[in-house]
Amino acid sequence: MKNLNKIASALSSAAVALLLLTACEGAELYSFDAPDWISEKADSIANSKQGGGEEQIEGLEEDVYQVGASDFSNGFWSAFTKYYVIPDKQTWYAQFNLTVNPDKVYYKNFALVVATDDDRGGTAYSEFGVLRYDFTNDSVAYNSQWGGFPFKFSDSNVPFSPVDNADEKTQQMNGRVTVTVDRSQDNVFFVKMTNGTVTKTYTQPYAISPGNNIRCFITVDGSYLNFLASNIEPIGGFTSAEDKQPLSLEIAGVPGEVLAGTSMADAMANVTGTVTFEQGVTKNITAADLQFESIPDFESVGQKTLVALYNKTFKGVNCDKPVMAVKTINVVNELSAFTETVVVPTPLTIGAEDNSTGFWGAHTENIKVGAKETKVVNFTNYTSGVENWNNFCIVLCKADNAEYAVVRADNYGWGNGYAACTPTMEGERDWAAWKTAMDGAKVTAYITNNGDGTADIKAVMVGNDNKTYTQQYKGINTIDADDFYFRFTVDGCHLVFDSQIGSTDNATEFWGAHSTNVRVVARQTCTATFTNYTSGVENWNNFCIVLCKADNTEYAVVRADNYGWGNGYAACTPAMEGDRNWPTWKAAMNGAKVTVQVANKGDGTADVKAIMHGSNGVDYTQTYTGINTIDPDDFYFRFTVDHSYLVME
Repeated sequence: MKNLNKIASALSSAAVALLLLTACEGAELYSFDAPDWISEKADSIANSKQGGGEEQIEGLEEDVYQVGASDFSNGFWSAFTKYYVIPDKQTWYAQFNLTVNPDKVYYKNFALVVATDDDRGGTAYSEFGVLRYDFTNDSVAYNSQWGGFPFKFSDSNVPFSPVDNADEKTQQMNGRVTVTVDRSQDNVFFVKMTNGTVTKTYTQPYAISPGNNIRCFITVDGSYLNFLASNIEPIGGFTSAEDKQPLSLEIAGVPGEVLAGTSMADAMANVTGTVTFEQGVTKNITAADLQFESIPDFESVGQKTLVALYNKTFKGVNCDKPVMAVKTINVVNELSAFTETVVVPTPLTIGAEDNSTGFWGAHTENIKVGAKETKVVNFTNYTSGVENWNNFCIVLCKADNAEYAVVRADNYGWGNGYAACTPTMEGERDWAAWKTAMDGAKVTAYITNNGDGTADIKAVMVGNDNKTYTQQYKGINTIDADDFYFRFTVDGCHLVFDSQIGSTDNATEFWGAHSTNVRVVARQTCTATFTNYTSGVENWNNFCIVLCKADNTEYAVVRADNYGWGNGYAACTPAMEGDRNWPTWKAAMNGAKVTVQVANKGDGTADVKAIMHGSNGVDYTQTYTGINTIDPDDFYFRFTVDHSYLVME
C-alpha cells in the first residue's frame, strides 16, 4: 500500500456527579459521519434491487452506514467498510452511494481489497490484490490496481488521462455503485464496478483460492461512500436504517496540560470522539458535538477530572441515556517544556555474555541529562536469573561520579537521593516468573532531570513472555540540575544496547525490523539521531517512522521521501526542503546523518521533522505538520526500515 499514488447547555454539578456513577474512561472497521443521508435510504434500497445499470439483483439486504468523512478528509487506507466473506462458488453484490472529491484527482475514489479470510493486520492476513475504480491506459505511471491482479485483465469504458493527477471526468464516478465479485465459475474470477456511467471490469481466466473463502472490503481515498446493501451478511451483521441509541463514547485529543485562563472551548477545540451505537454502529464526532464539564472548576490551577458527554441518537435526536468519557487534565500556570533524546550508551555491550560479571564489574560511560530533559535508552537485558537483582542498574551521579542514587530493575535502590523517592512497579509480582522473563527482555529506560532538584527514572520492560513490567522511581532528590549524569552497570547479567535496525546488506524488507516504541508525553519533543544506509533502488528504501499507541494501533506512518499514510496522516501537511532530484537524493541517503524530531503537541496533533545531512554534503529537511487523531496520553513512535538499515547514535 505504501507505494500507491497518491456541547449545548452546561451540566449542573449535581447532574455530572450522578452521571459519573456509571462513567468510564475513554473501531476501526467502519466509521460514520453526518446521518442526513439516511432519510433517503428507503428509496435507495428499493432502487438497489434493480442493480447497477442493467443488472437485476436478487437477495440484497439493507446494510446502511457511511465510510469516510463527508469533508473528504480520509486519506487512503484510513477508513474501511465491514468485512464480507465470499465462499467459493458464490457471488457477492454490494451497493453504495459514492461521493468523490471535487478536486478532480483521478485516484480519489474507492478501492476493492481482495484478501485471505483473516483480519486486516493479522499475522495470517495477505492480499490477492487491490482494484481501484478508476482506470488509465498507462498502468505504469497511473496504477489503478496492484498486488496479484495483472492490469491486462482489466477494462473500463471511461479511461482517465490525468494531467498532474487531475481529470475532468472524475465526477462521472459519483452515484450509486454496484460492485460484483463473482467466484461462481471454476476457471474465472470476475469483478465489476459500475454506476451505470462508469464501468470497470476485471476478468481473470483462473480462479482465486479455489475451495477457500476469501474476504473483501472497500477503502476510500479523499472520498466517502454511503453503504446501502449487500447480499452477503458481513462480519458483525447488517446495519439497519432504524435509529439507534448510543452505548459508549471514546475521546482523543484531550490536552494533558492547559494554561490557566484558557477557556474550556479553546482547550477542547481539537477533541474528537467515537460513539458506539446499538448494532455496533459507530460515528466519528468533534468537540462541537460534545458537552464538557470540569470537576473541580476549570478556572483554578490543579488536576481536574474532565467529563465529556454525548446525548444524541444516531439520527441526531436527544437520546434516552447520555454516554460519557472521563479524562484527567492539569490546569497549570506554566506549560511544561521538557525535551527527550534517544541515546545509545557506549560500549554497546556491558558484562560478559555468560552473565558472570559481578556487581559493579562493568559500566557504560556517563551521559549528561540537562534540566527539563529526558534521555531515552533502548537495550536488551540478559540475566543469570539467580536473583531478582541480577539485572541492570542505573547509577545517577555528578560528572565526578559522586552518586545521587542507584536504582535497580526490581523495585529497589539506595543513596542520599533515593530516600525521598517513591518506587512503584506495575505488572505481575511473581518474582520467579519475572526473573525468567527478564532474560532477553526489551527495555526502554527514561531518565528525567526535572530541573527542580529532583529526578525520575522509568523502565518499561517487555519480557520474553510478552508481558510488560514497568518500574518507576519518582522524586529522587538532592540533584544538582546543572550537574546530572547517569550510567548503567550490571550484576550477574549483561546488556546489549540497541544500535542497529535492519541487516547491513539492506536485505531487510519493509516492516521487517523495528526499534522499540518510545513514548513522547504531551507537549514534549523527542529527538533521535542515526545514520541511514540504503539499497538506493527506490525512494522509499530508507527509514520510516511509525506513530502509534502503546498497543501498536497506528496513528500514521511517515517516510523519508515526502509520503505517508494512516488516519492521522490525511490531515497533515508534508513538505520537503532541498534538491528534489530523486536519483541524487537516493544516492545521498546512503550514509546520511539523520536527526528526527517527534513532537506531541498535547492538543491531539503531532509533528515530525527529519533533517538529513546527505553523504554528498547537502542537507534535506522533511516535515509532516499537523498529524491528527493523536491521544496525547498514549503516543509513541518507533523506526522501521525497507531495504535499508539504521545505526543509532
